[in-house]
Amino acid sequence: MPPRPTPLVQELVVTLYGLYADPRTGELPVAGLVRLLDGVGVDGQAARATVSRLKGKGILDQRRAGGTSLYALSPDVLDLFRADDERIFAPVRSVPGDPWSLVVFSVPEAERNRRYELRSELASLGFGFVAAGVAIAPRTVLDQARERLAARGLDGYTECFAGEYLTGADIRAKVGQWWDLGALDEQYAAFIGDYEHLEAPSPDGPEADLAAFAAYVPMLTRWRRFPYRDPNIPLEYLPEGWKAPRAKAAFLRLHAQLAGPAGRHARRALEAT
Repeated sequence: MPPRPTPLVQELVVTLYGLYADPRTGELPVAGLVRLLDGVGVDGQAARATVSRLKGKGILDQRRAGGTSLYALSPDVLDLFRADDERIFAPVRSVPGDPWSLVVFSVPEAERNRRYELRSELASLGFGFVAAGVAIAPRTVLDQARERLAARGLDGYTECFAGEYLTGADIRAKVGQWWDLGALDEQYAAFIGDYEHLEAPSPDGPEADLAAFAAYVPMLTRWRRFPYRDPNIPLEYLPEGWKAPRAKAAFLRLHAQLAGPAGRHARRALEAT
C-alpha cells in the first residue's frame, strides 16, 4: 500500500491523465480509468462518482466511440497541466539580485468573492503577501501569473510590476513575514518522512509493477503541489535546514525508479479494458 495521507481522488485522476492518457487524443476509456484508480486503492463506485463529478464541473469532456465512453481533460485544464509539468520537473529558483514581481490588486467590496478567488490564485502560484492588496514573488513566475489571471478573468483587478528590493532591511526576515515558510517546511518534512526511505519493489513482475504504480501515482500527485506552494526564492533567504532540496532528491530518486514499472502496470490495465 502507498504511504498515507493519500491525495484526493480527483487529484489522482488528473495525474493519471497526465501520465497515461492516449498521447494523440488525450483520452482514457472510463473502464480503463476505473482500473487505474483501483490500482491506487479507489473502488469502482468512488471512481465512477468522481468521473461524473469532474464531468459536471467541466474538467473532463466525454465522447462515445462505438460502445465505449472516452473521457479527456478539458482543453483549459490540459493547458494548465502542461504548464504545471514544467514547474514540477524543472522549476527555476531565483538567486540574490534577481528582480521581484509585484501584483497590486483592488477588488470592489461588492465582489468580495472575486477578491478571495484572486488571493487564492496568487497563493497557488507561489506569491506571498506584503500588505493588503500587494502580492510578491520572484520575477520568474510573473508571466505565468499574468496568463493564469487572464484565463480566470481576474486580470482586470490587477496591476503588475517587476523591480528591485530597495529598502535595505534584512530581506531574509521579510521573506519570513511574507510567506508561511514554517508550514511549507512541515509539508516537506512529511513528504520526506513518507518517501525518503521508500524502496522500489522487487523482483520484476506484475505484482512489483502494481506496487510501484500504487506508490508512484500518489507520490507524484503530492509532489505536484510543491512547485506552487514553494515560491522558489533564493536559498540564501530561507531558514537554515530548509528541507526542499532533500525532499526533491527523494522525489527524483523515486521518479527514476518507479516511473518505468508503474507505466508497465498502467499499460496492462488499459489493455485489459
